[in-house]
Amino acid sequence: MAAIIRHDGVRSFVLFTVGGVGLALPLDEVLEILRPPALVSIPLGPPGLEGLARRRGAVLPVIGLRRVLGLAGAGQGGADGGAAAARLLIVRHKSQPVGLLVDHVLGLSAVDEDRVVDSGAVPDPSIEADLLAGAVLAGDGRDGALILDPGPLIERQFADLGPAGGPAGAADFNASAPPKTLAVVRQDEEQLVVLTVAGQEFSLPVAAVREVVPVPEAVTRVPRARPHLLGMMTLRDALLPLVGLRELFGLDARKGMDRGKVAVLRTAEGLVGVVVEDVREILRVPRGRIDPVPPLMAREAEFADMDGIARLDGGARLVPVLSAERLFRHGTGDGAGTTGGDARMREGEAAVAMDAEAERAEAFVVFRLAGADYGLPVAAVQEVLRQPDAVTPLPNAPDFVDGVTTLRGAVLPLVALRRLLRLPEGLGSAGERGRVVVIAAGGARAGLRVDGMAGIVRIPVGAIGPAPVVSRAQHRLIRRIGALESAGERRMILLMDPSELLDMDQLADLLATV
Repeated sequence: MAAIIRHDGVRSFVLFTVGGVGLALPLDEVLEILRPPALVSIPLGPPGLEGLARRRGAVLPVIGLRRVLGLAGAGQGGADGGAAAARLLIVRHKSQPVGLLVDHVLGLSAVDEDRVVDSGAVPDPSIEADLLAGAVLAGDGRDGALILDPGPLIERQFADLGPAGGPAGAADFNASAPPKTLAVVRQDEEQLVVLTVAGQEFSLPVAAVREVVPVPEAVTRVPRARPHLLGMMTLRDALLPLVGLRELFGLDARKGMDRGKVAVLRTAEGLVGVVVEDVREILRVPRGRIDPVPPLMAREAEFADMDGIARLDGGARLVPVLSAERLFRHGTGDGAGTTGGDARMREGEAAVAMDAEAERAEAFVVFRLAGADYGLPVAAVQEVLRQPDAVTPLPNAPDFVDGVTTLRGAVLPLVALRRLLRLPEGLGSAGERGRVVVIAAGGARAGLRVDGMAGIVRIPVGAIGPAPVVSRAQHRLIRRIGALESAGERRMILLMDPSELLDMDQLADLLATV
């Protein structure tokens, strides 16, 4: 089984629901838990593919578990709390990150070894046994859950790729992972649990968090204890002291204890429960994005429990990283770090390198189709025309060829790009007028019917990467993706290969399998 057995005889899981069914994934297989970002649809993908998401410069496919598991409804949200409760679980399948869209994340849980059984012991006809790795039995007042096996689930979605979905360098979901890839990622990144206290965000290393449980209804108070020592609770027949971070940090003092979450931490003194309002995300943050506490603040005892400050979302979101060992020992830390100058120097060198990289860019003609942006190299586009008034049908042509028209005395075949990409037929956005993009490669020419034009865009080479391979047809037509960010707005442009668009006979054979 994929779950790793902990030294204390328990296995840690992420618990979530999809269509009202309780499911689990081993914590070691979950890279991050995020709020669902804006998704960009990619054509010619499998039915369970919700779209593409961009995460720290990488583009990953997002699979809707409702669709894949055949549970009630489809898409985000649903009976488990609506779209606001939906979350994206990032897992790594071989060498590629993949997002799994779920209805609601219940939290992290440490499960005793004897509660983890083979999936056959708890039959559930709503989910195929081949997609399960086991089950967590109900007990101790907790609900049971089916342990999902993401490998077969993901491979089934990309089954048409075969043993070699694309050439070297492409995002191939059936290729074996390079032996050192995951190790390199883990060396360069810190996995953090993000929690909220009095409306503010803090974080702790995942390695220090044993599990997350709800605040119990009954908490035993300790007489004459300091305000942040809230009392004790029982956790699997053992006493767990509870510390309120709100009270420890002096944030918005309150009376009594609100219901929230308890993050159970491993410390030198044993297990300690930290009471917070919510635990919402698990993030993988590059170590270069975690800065030491500024020296002016580090001299103060109140900041001795911080290991650093994580800069997220381009610096618009700052999240303190707490030390589980020093969290309850204000004033014992040594304060100022000695690497701040070196870190700033490295950051400055990186910025210079990025500026130099930005000077190298490729130019694309960008057009719109079914609400998404597509691009073609400027060198391959001869011109952009209005839709012709008359089109002559072409007998025995592929279904995506509308017919032919004449352009300055030469015959020009017209390709209905929506039909070629298996997109729903319909009008473009309000105010857009259909256009024909004339492309040429060698002696071949064709006109692509699109919804509207977005103009010519220069994309830095560093912002262009391989597109995830979700089908053979998609990989043939769309091999790269350009990612741009301006004024806080993120934009993904699907970059098409003009030579493949002009090879209509092979395209017709390939699309017959979609």
